[in-house]
Amino acid sequence: MLPAIAAKEGGRQRRAGSHHRCLDVRSEVPPTLALCGDGLPGGEAEALLLPEPGLRGAQGCRAELGNILLLLVLYVLQGIPLGLAGSVPLILQSKSASYTDQAFFSFVFWPFSLKLLWAPLVDAVYLRGFGRRKSWLVPTQYVLGLFMIYMSTQVDMLLGDGEGRGPDVVALTVTFFLFEFLAATQDIAVDGWALTMLSRENVGYASTCNSVGQTAGYFLGNVLFLALESASFCNKYLRFQPQPQGIVTLSDFLFFWGAVFLITTTLVALLKKENKELTPTKEETKGITDTYRLLFSIIKMPAVLTFCLLILTAKVGFSAADAVTGLKLVEEGVPKEHLALLAVPMVPLQIILPLIISKYTAGPQPLNTFYKAMPFRLLLGLEFAVLVWWTPKVKQEGGFPVYYYIVVLLSYALHQITLYSMYVAIMAFNAKVSDPLIGGTYMTLLNTVSNLGGNWPSTVALWLVDPLTVKGCAGAQEQTCGTPVAAELCTKAGGSCVTTLDGYYVESVICVILGFGWWFLLGPKFKKLQDEGQSSWKCKRTN
Repeated sequence: MLPAIAAKEGGRQRRAGSHHRCLDVRSEVPPTLALCGDGLPGGEAEALLLPEPGLRGAQGCRAELGNILLLLVLYVLQGIPLGLAGSVPLILQSKSASYTDQAFFSFVFWPFSLKLLWAPLVDAVYLRGFGRRKSWLVPTQYVLGLFMIYMSTQVDMLLGDGEGRGPDVVALTVTFFLFEFLAATQDIAVDGWALTMLSRENVGYASTCNSVGQTAGYFLGNVLFLALESASFCNKYLRFQPQPQGIVTLSDFLFFWGAVFLITTTLVALLKKENKELTPTKEETKGITDTYRLLFSIIKMPAVLTFCLLILTAKVGFSAADAVTGLKLVEEGVPKEHLALLAVPMVPLQIILPLIISKYTAGPQPLNTFYKAMPFRLLLGLEFAVLVWWTPKVKQEGGFPVYYYIVVLLSYALHQITLYSMYVAIMAFNAKVSDPLIGGTYMTLLNTVSNLGGNWPSTVALWLVDPLTVKGCAGAQEQTCGTPVAAELCTKAGGSCVTTLDGYYVESVICVILGFGWWFLLGPKFKKLQDEGQSSWKCKRTN
């Protein structure tokens, strides 16, 4: 609904399963190794089980504070392009971009869900003398930084001048898709480095750095940027003299963070060394082939295939509410920076919810929580549609009243409760059924499919808004507005196109009907997956 939905499951998201993304590229992994190292290849996994020579095994958190802070900085940098990509749809909406354009731009959010496809290459191909993780981290961040600085000179033109030239959505999509692809590649490298940069007793801080750092980066690139970019927000809260523009522009923001990327990467390249003794000595190409074969063998298992098909369709019912509602509120006049700022009070709730919900998903049947939360989340989709319908009716000359934002905030909070209930349940189920012998690869595959189950419905939902919308030509007889050409003829004839039926409302009802259909017909079958024996989920592997 709001921009911060990008921080979780499917659609515009960072991604689920952030603690289980390392891949098993070995042909054999002992159970203890997979559990401790999530199936890390070679010497990296052993580093989590055996302390290094010297005092590394006995170090406390303070002794590795420098490494923890470095990881935090790297994850913050990773969150910047994610946040910027999440802010662009709101900017496009304020420039009256079509929902077909929004659908095309939504492909920007796919790379993090698809990085499983190239993660084995990042894990196995590197320059031994430079460092296994630095071989990918340094060039990736350099390219990101240089690309940001270059785009700072082009992005204003791509967004349009508002005087007859609209946004170049294709160029923006390609640009930010590359940003997200590079950020996803950086994520693979940092995740792998985090597990060997820290000693075994402190490796748990890696997931904390990931969560805190990426959330902070997303906040800087999305919420803070939208606030500082808004002229009305800056004039109201940060300036004594009104100005026609915000304090920063997207061009300024890209240039600043591009410079930060270049400086940080140079410091890491020159000053931070990898542990040479942890570099695997075996041939890695064989490991890449094994990984892709392993992924294919997992997908072919009947239980896994059934899970994939069901989870790929489970989130169709939420697509209109999650992907379109926030854009509709902007279209109805709600300032985009206000929507972004409403995500700030949700941060404590987003921290507490997983802790509470995990008590109910820790047992043998975590999907029961998913099933119970689903109808409430579907009904909230209808409530969002009512909220959009109500928005123009409460709009005042100076904006929107306080009680309106309170209603939006409460709606968002309820949505977060249902979203996290389903998200934590799926994560718990994935952890429960993953074969511990190949835990990293297995978990990554299941999480990738879960994410894709949110991505494709959001893209389709955005694409269908315009075709489902019915418009009539007011003020000109015998004219229609069914196509762009017809709309232009209507305008030339002295009329204007008026929406008689908004496709968003049609889509909201259809999505809820489809969602309840899935809940009644396929939901019981989805729950029944947790009754399958452990042998149904174990992958038969050959040496």
